[in-house]
Amino acid sequence: MRLLLVLIVVLFYTQATAQRQITRQDTLRGSLTPERTWWDVLHYAITVTPDYPTKTIRGNVVLKVKALTTGQRMQLDLQEPMQLDDAFGLSQSIKFTREGNVYFLNFDQPVEKGLEFSIDLTFSGKPREAIRPPWDGGWIWAKDAKGRPWMSVACQGLGASVWFPCKDHQSDEPDQGALLTIVVPDTLVAVGNGKLRGLNRLAAHVKAYTWEVKNPINSYNIIPYIGKYVHWEESFSGELGELTCDYWVLDYELEKAKAQFQQVPAMLKCFEHWFGPYPFYEDGFKLVQSPHLGMEHQSAVAYGNGFNNGYLGRDLSQTGWGLKWDFIIVHESGHEWFGNNITTKDIADMWVHESFTNYSETLFTTCEYGMEAGNDYVIGTRANIRNDIPIIGKYGVNRGGSGDMYYKGGNMLHTIRQLIGNDEKFRSILRGLNKTFYHQTVTTQQIENYIIEQSGINLTKVFDQYLRTTLIPVLEYRMEGKKIFYRWTNCVAGFDMRVKLTSGTWITPHVQWKRLKGKTRTFEPDRNFYITVKKITANNF
Repeated sequence: MRLLLVLIVVLFYTQATAQRQITRQDTLRGSLTPERTWWDVLHYAITVTPDYPTKTIRGNVVLKVKALTTGQRMQLDLQEPMQLDDAFGLSQSIKFTREGNVYFLNFDQPVEKGLEFSIDLTFSGKPREAIRPPWDGGWIWAKDAKGRPWMSVACQGLGASVWFPCKDHQSDEPDQGALLTIVVPDTLVAVGNGKLRGLNRLAAHVKAYTWEVKNPINSYNIIPYIGKYVHWEESFSGELGELTCDYWVLDYELEKAKAQFQQVPAMLKCFEHWFGPYPFYEDGFKLVQSPHLGMEHQSAVAYGNGFNNGYLGRDLSQTGWGLKWDFIIVHESGHEWFGNNITTKDIADMWVHESFTNYSETLFTTCEYGMEAGNDYVIGTRANIRNDIPIIGKYGVNRGGSGDMYYKGGNMLHTIRQLIGNDEKFRSILRGLNKTFYHQTVTTQQIENYIIEQSGINLTKVFDQYLRTTLIPVLEYRMEGKKIFYRWTNCVAGFDMRVKLTSGTWITPHVQWKRLKGKTRTFEPDRNFYITVKKITANNF
């Protein structure tokens, strides 16, 4: 029942997003306006003080930037009802105006190209409260099982500007990382991304925890966790040496967590094998228990799966393999490579995050239980594909595509793996993506071009078919005596993807009928290709 509810929520979100009219606010948020492109974010230093009884926050951001060209008007994002109270920089109080979820800062004089400078921003207000996190995000004001405050944020898609002022566009990550200082009562513990750099008592019964991320980070990944946390750590011997693994959970969940999180080393070993070194050794790896299901917060992965295997105790593939491991540990950690290391410039290209990370579940199943187990798993997830709208969304308006970017995208990658036909080559491509685009923001075209170039296969029509249409290619065949004919239908123009038959024979169908060479009375394509197979009889030919 929970699985059905989740799928309904995802379906509703996709349809609502697709049908909602595009507004100027969507364009301001999703496009690279002139007021955004003249400056680059170098560093965020954020301080936040939440007030649990009133569900309000106040804070400060020191925003370090570099002028890429000369500019005088700057767009900052801060969603209503949050307020920007003051802005100071370049030895002046900076005037600003508001347009919905955007503030425009106006400098007295043009800022010259090449100048690096900081702006001190003060903000306050009652941030949007998350209703059904992480799908319907915002600030989370929860209570743990003992009735104590438990706070966090989930804001992917919605954006970090739901709670602090920033350039809320995926194309611009702070090159020099971020600092997050969380001010809380001393009865609680505050956890953030990266490594703990300071713990200071500010007043009686008030402490400030300062966390530092040294690597570039997506703004929606910068997250405070506040609760009655306890901690333990271990070391993982990885490809780049010793990786610190930290775990933060509620005090009464410690023993269950220690047992469940034993899956982490196997996950890291598998993903380093397939994807390359964990991308953030300096910041460490961390799982933090969260008051929602989970999210890929860089170096502080949110975990809320109840210390059970599967997805809330269910197997998304309905094959049994999905109950052998913890979905949130595997999936959300997979995003450290695809989503956090490699980030798309536009949310329309989020398939790069979700399709590859969905496929990480298959690769982990393969690592632990063998090739056929992995094949069973990914093929089993096809039952969740809806083919409602294309996977790639609308550019420039902060609009993602279909939720099929998970299961359909994963099955597309599985199909491409079959076309490559060499797992070492396929693995070198996955590792190469993470090395070539290390800590970068990318476009779909960059990812497609890299895979095509490295595989030596023209996959253009394959990407067009699965990412840009809702059509699943139909491989039709008919039998005339001992002769077998086949062709593609329900496909984009020029679609000529090869397919392997279970006999070991490869065929290259086109939209025109072709005859199968050799003597055979069966026509059975390999199940690992995500296609529909249809036999045409004399009555409907």
